[in-house]
Amino acid sequence: MTNGTNRILDEFAKMMTDAAGAAQGVRREFETLFRTQAERMLHSMDLVQREDFEAVREMAIKAREENAALQARIEALEARLAGEAGSKPAPRTRTKK
Repeated sequence: MTNGTNRILDEFAKMMTDAAGAAQGVRREFETLFRTQAERMLHSMDLVQREDFEAVREMAIKAREENAALQARIEALEARLAGEAGSKPAPRTRTKK
């Protein structure tokens, strides 16, 4: 009778192990399906990937810095021109006789 009980317990343990393996397989299938559907949905929403966002962000920062530098150069040139115009006599214009 001891062998019969052990065999029943062994069969029960094997059945539970198989059930756990099947549950893990179902879980993997569900995760794969969910991931595929999520990727499809995100792709259809036309969202920007993080890498692309960061690249454009860096470009915008660089462009702002370049614009600020160019603005400073323009202001310096305008100040220099205004200073030169104030120190020189105004050019004469010819009048018709």
